[in-house]
This record gives sequence, C-alpha cells and structure tokens, in this order.
Amino acid sequence: MKDYRVLLYYKYTTIEDPVAFAEEHLAFCKELGLLGRILVGTEGINGTVSGTVEQTNAYMEHMNNTPQFADIMWKIDEVEGHTFKKMHVRPRREIVHLGLHEEDVNPHEITGDYLSPQQFLEQMQDDNTVVLDVRNNYEYDLGHFRGAIKPEVETFRDTPQWIRDNKNLFKGKRVLTYCTGGIRCEKFSGWLKREGIGESVGQLHGGIATYGKDPEVQGQMWDGQMYVFDERRSVEINKVDKEVVGRDFFTGEPTERYTNCANPKCHKLMLCKEEHEAFYMRSCSDECRRATPNYFVEKHEWTSEQIEAQIEKIAAKHAV
Repeated sequence: MKDYRVLLYYKYTTIEDPVAFAEEHLAFCKELGLLGRILVGTEGINGTVSGTVEQTNAYMEHMNNTPQFADIMWKIDEVEGHTFKKMHVRPRREIVHLGLHEEDVNPHEITGDYLSPQQFLEQMQDDNTVVLDVRNNYEYDLGHFRGAIKPEVETFRDTPQWIRDNKNLFKGKRVLTYCTGGIRCEKFSGWLKREGIGESVGQLHGGIATYGKDPEVQGQMWDGQMYVFDERRSVEINKVDKEVVGRDFFTGEPTERYTNCANPKCHKLMLCKEEHEAFYMRSCSDECRRATPNYFVEKHEWTSEQIEAQIEKIAAKHAV
C-alpha cells in the first residue's frame, strides 16, 4: 500500500451558490493538505485531488457525511506522492462543458442505462453494438476500447454536431458510451437518448477508471493507457492483453509518452518518445522551433545558428 492516493469523483446535484461553496471548499481542502482541481457549478461538483491516505480518508468522510454528496462513487488510485502542484476549487457555469446551452441535459431526468464493467465487456462484443468514445482526441489516441468510434472533433462540445452528421453509424444499433470517470457519459448518453440516436443507449458506470479496477474484467479489450488530468498523464488499464496504440507525433513509432510543444503559445500535446524530444526540439513545427520564447531553446541555451542547423537536420531526415 502506497502513502498517497488520487481521488477522482463527480456528483450531479444542485449547488445554490457555487461561488460561495467554492471559496469555503477551497479553504477546507487546503486545511486538509490536499492538492488538485475541483470544478463547482449549480449542477454539481467534479474533482480530482491527491493527498495522503489520512487526508483523502478525511475528505471522503466529510463528503460522505454531507447528504447531497453521500452517494459519490469514488475512483481511487494509490500513488507515490502528490500528483498536483496546487489546490484549485473554481466555480463554473457547467462542470462538464457540452455546449448545449438552453438545450442542456439534466442527468437526473434522462441518462443512459448504467452498465457494470462486466455488462459493458459483454455488450460491446455484440455485433449489433456500437461503442462511442466521448473524450477528446488526445485521450483516444493514447488508449481506447477496441473498435470504439472516435468522433473527429477538437473538443467535447463539438461532439453533438458530429453525431448528427453521422447518424447512419448508429441506426438500429445499441450505443454504448464511455469516458474517464463517467461524468461526460452521464450527460451525453442522456443527450443521445433525447435525440433518438440508436435503438438504446448504455454507459459505462464509473468510467474507464472503474473498468480497469474490476477484478473479473481486468481491463480486457482496452488498448493503450488511460489519459488522466494530473502529473501522471496516463495509467494502465488492461492487465490481460494490452496493446500499445499511441503513435509518435514525429515518426509514427509506438509510444505512450506525452509532452507539450515547447512554444508556450502553441503548447500542443504530442505523443513523443524521449529520444525524439531533443532531436525535434520538443516543438511541433519549424515555426514553433523558431518561436520566442521556446522553452527547449531556453533550457539548453541554443543560439539562432544552432536552431537553424537542427532544423536542417530535421528536414534532411524526413527527405530520405
């Protein structure tokens, strides 16, 4: 057993004054010594925090003893230390942004059928089932369920329009949705039902995080790793027959290592093997390699002549 843990959780519930709640909750989390990121809105709370076993136990006990949060499904990972640098609790209009505005979905009124990991594994192998990933592209690219559909969108809020444009993929099918911890599916599966997409709609209850911990399923039919929004960047899910699906941004080689473009104005998230980071100056393009500032250039104190010489080497390698 490790000394620290990460808690991932959410709860759709009415919070009358998110601003006041966020201020009070931030003070409480800091008092406990937690670090992490929590979003609060009138529709509920969505958070991930890290702390010692004692600190996280105290936090869960506090939340469990608060009636509106009493039935939270906690996703718990044991870790070596804190996975965040700071503690933030921020009020937001939405705790998960689907961009539906006046057409927004209330999961208490409509949502997809909850499926346990065992049920999800069984149903996604049915020929009449379509599995839909409702996360961001960079999350899918690191890992996903085999055969899952990847909507070609930039952000989650673009997914509804993509679904409308591709309704034929779901006609007459049982649609299964999944996401990291379940929060996006709670809302999106309800939207799918309301739109009449597919014959029926199910969601992986507790998300991939719960699926990977089920002792019977053991992460079967998941390839790659699961992207997480803390300093770990990724966690293992499949304990049976994992395959690496991530591909290096520069070479296409298999990798599961993410980094950000060294140009802070770009900050593009890239899958990149460690040995390629230096050669490509941790920059996604020549424009970013020449950008000022460039964190890679600053760290290694490269001159403009060195930058241009390296760009020539990169061009020569890809000209072969």
